[in-house]
Amino acid sequence: MHKTVVIDIVGLSSNLIGEHTPFLKEYISSRQLQTIMPMLPAVTTSVQSTYITGKWPDEHGIVGNGWYDHTDCEIKFWKQSNKLVQSEKIWERAKQLDPAFTVSKMFWWYNMYSSADYSATPRPNYLADGRKMPDCYVHPASLRDELQKEFGQFPLFSFWGPGSNIKSTQWIADATLYTDRKYDPTLTLVYLPHLDYCLQKFGPDFSNIGDRLKEIDGVVEQLVQYYQSRNAKVILLSEYGITPVNRPIHINRMLRTRDWLNIRVERGLELLDAGASRAFAVSDHQVAHIYLNDSSLMKEVRDAVSDLPGVVRVLDREEQKEFHIDHQRSGDLVLIADDQSWFTYYFWQDDAVAPDYARVVDIHKKPGYDPVELFMTSKLRAGYKLLRKKLGFRYVMDVIPLDATLVKGSHGSVFTDVAYHPVLISDAPTGYNTLKAVDVYDIIWQHLAG
Repeated sequence: MHKTVVIDIVGLSSNLIGEHTPFLKEYISSRQLQTIMPMLPAVTTSVQSTYITGKWPDEHGIVGNGWYDHTDCEIKFWKQSNKLVQSEKIWERAKQLDPAFTVSKMFWWYNMYSSADYSATPRPNYLADGRKMPDCYVHPASLRDELQKEFGQFPLFSFWGPGSNIKSTQWIADATLYTDRKYDPTLTLVYLPHLDYCLQKFGPDFSNIGDRLKEIDGVVEQLVQYYQSRNAKVILLSEYGITPVNRPIHINRMLRTRDWLNIRVERGLELLDAGASRAFAVSDHQVAHIYLNDSSLMKEVRDAVSDLPGVVRVLDREEQKEFHIDHQRSGDLVLIADDQSWFTYYFWQDDAVAPDYARVVDIHKKPGYDPVELFMTSKLRAGYKLLRKKLGFRYVMDVIPLDATLVKGSHGSVFTDVAYHPVLISDAPTGYNTLKAVDVYDIIWQHLAG
């Protein structure tokens, strides 16, 4: 099979390619750029799983970046086991045809315990004293030490949070090239997250994102030129585009006013008890899953959420089939926001009793996605916390604000203008007039097959 690289430039849409991306602008001038119809939900884990399986979420089971586990009665976000993806992956098919086929999976999600030959993914160390130390999980394990010796410790706090910047994306690109030189895999999947975060903070505001666009343009140029020198076929793509937003929808707060949430008070702070709630929401960008522990509430809940400003569609189980998201992990109702709105996970009514995790970066404890983690209350407070850390005192990095109006960009909906659709750039025509997310699998296969 032919050596191929798929470079995932997260958040890239056609409206961003121009004066701030000179390499990409020149690159597409002699190549095929197509937009991809957004899928539901247009979020990282779901789209990536569709790209590498050729199946919709109703088959591979990744209905969002997180969902409610009915057995554990817990909301779980950003799990990492590849076994959660319930369909065959493209490299597994390729290995059946060509035993010499190998794949490098660099920071694409569901990277742990997969059948990939070489892989890397963020994985901090959680120490007994409560500290979170930057690190990554790499297969084979010996490669982790090689990468961190060559490029330094994986910059976790540049990957996500208020300090996110180009350093993590550059580290991923450098690690990808190191892995390719060492192992020469047939297929490489590389994830470049840089645009995702600045676009959620600022939206498509070139006065704020222009320099970030230039940064990612330089990293893409580095990768493309290297792989061209290796005679590899190159695919550039994105998972979604990011639209400007100005309205957070506090879906759980509304459900709480109807007395459908169960709230526990621990140490004077409130916690959402999903397993004991009659109805609750799992928010994920512009999509929210509503789970009912009391099925008799179906009509009442549907009527209530349908009246919320910013909610454009409410899908029951039957209607979910139209969008290929009718899986047992999906909510009893799936809500889609309009292109100017997004769903928060907030369930408290008074910030004074918000849970302790609300003011920190904690992607696993929060019962929903929280883009406000990209912001900081004050640099002075953060500096004070870091000083305590350096002096060896216990500290909590509680510097995340509770103001959802700060967020200026979001994604997840299928109802977006074509200017914000994800893109695919290839050397040759794909053969598709209208490109759907499931078609990306076939395009990657065409490149591998030569």
